[in-house]
Amino acid sequence: MTNEYFMNEALKEAEKAFQLGEVPIGAVVVKDGVVIGRGYNKKECLKDATNHAEMIAIKEASKSIGGWRLTGCEMYVTIEPCVMCAGALYQTRIDKVSIGSLDPKAGGVDSLYRILSDERLNHIVEYEVGVLEEECKSIMQKFFRQLRNR
Repeated sequence: MTNEYFMNEALKEAEKAFQLGEVPIGAVVVKDGVVIGRGYNKKECLKDATNHAEMIAIKEASKSIGGWRLTGCEMYVTIEPCVMCAGALYQTRIDKVSIGSLDPKAGGVDSLYRILSDERLNHIVEYEVGVLEEECKSIMQKFFRQLRNR
C-alpha cells in the first residue's frame, strides 16, 4: 500500500468531520500495512477540546494493540498536528507521521514549532509533508469558504 492510499483513508475521516460541521481533519494509524486507528475531529460535537483527529486515532490504535507505545506505527494526518497532538505523538513513540498540508497558524510539527524533531527530547519522530497536499488543502478551503458564506 502506498502513502497516497493511507492519506486517502485519512481524507475519508476528514470528510466525516466535514459532514458534522467540524473542522475537516482526519487521521489514521497504520501498523504493518493495516489501519489500526482512525479519527476525525469531534471537538464541537463532544464539547471537548482534546477530541482532535490525531488524539482519537491514537486512542483507537493503542486500544487495538493493547498498549500506549506505537512503535512500528505511522500516522497519516491531513493537516499538520497542533502542539497538543504533536506532543501526544511524541509520547506514543510512533515512528513516523505523514502530513498532507502544513498549518501555518497552529502547526506543532514544522510551521510554528518543531516538537517531533526537537533534539532535547528523548525520541525523535520522522515526518514528511505533502502527501496528497492539494486534496488535504482543498477540503479545508471548502469548509472555511462555506463557513464564511453562512
